[in-house]
Amino acid sequence: MSDIQAAEACANCGGESSDAVKLRYCTACRLVKYCSVGCQKSHRKQHKKACKKRAAELKDERLYNQGHERPEGDFCPICTLPIPIPMNEHSAFMVCCIKRVCFGCSLAAQKRGMFDCPFCRTPMPRDGTELAMVQKRVDAKDAAALKFLGDQYYYGYNGLLKNVQRAIELWREAAELGSINAHFELGNKFDSGEGVIQDKAKAVQHWEMAAIQGDIESRNSLGVNEINNGNYERAVKHFLIAAKMGNEVALGNVNKMFANGLATREQYAEALKGFQDSVDEMHSQERDEGTTVCRDVQREEIAREIANRNRES
Repeated sequence: MSDIQAAEACANCGGESSDAVKLRYCTACRLVKYCSVGCQKSHRKQHKKACKKRAAELKDERLYNQGHERPEGDFCPICTLPIPIPMNEHSAFMVCCIKRVCFGCSLAAQKRGMFDCPFCRTPMPRDGTELAMVQKRVDAKDAAALKFLGDQYYYGYNGLLKNVQRAIELWREAAELGSINAHFELGNKFDSGEGVIQDKAKAVQHWEMAAIQGDIESRNSLGVNEINNGNYERAVKHFLIAAKMGNEVALGNVNKMFANGLATREQYAEALKGFQDSVDEMHSQERDEGTTVCRDVQREEIAREIANRNRES
């Protein structure tokens, strides 16, 4: 019996599909079909090994074939270019519209005399109003807003007391609503055991969920995890994907693996070319100028925050 014929008959009893009997695939492997739950249960012991093997293959196909493009939130909504990594050093998060705008576009707007949000034109929040703006979106179950508020609790920003447990609660809710960045943060916490019971398997699950949606940092974390487990071929696959998407840390990891004989010269050359192509795509003269100016402003804000905390303590 051919594979096609086998797939059109119940793997347990051999019954064929008809108007009265609808065959359904094993959802884990999609190798065989069954006419009923009873037949599936009866066939489980015989099918278990092949099912587990094929399910793992399908998972790897999805893991390594998806997530090669950065998600929408990684692109500046004004110039539509991907934001360089790390994004917080090349862009600002606008609490009014929950958009991340690159420093190049922010500076260009200021040069034209526009000092409101460069994307939605909402006046920039004054001291004490930022959290109120975010809370409106949190109440509306906006995933990005929940992730942002979680960050504020985690770091103790905007006058909030540092509260890791509250941050994790918000990240979990954000992840359930589709926040890729929240999955990354949760992966980090389960990996380290900070605020949660350490669970390496859950850390990998969160990183994988983010990586297949284009999160570069989660992809790099998966590569590091595979190295720690001695799975060097799997590790270099992750690093290659992340490097081609503009992650310099992943490129450095491929370089180290090449130096230690764990990656080929061709793989390192592929990572280097892909990384440079990605950097070229993100680069612009306006961004270079904007990043220089805005970083100076950020340093001043950080210095003020540290000074305020010192006075409070």
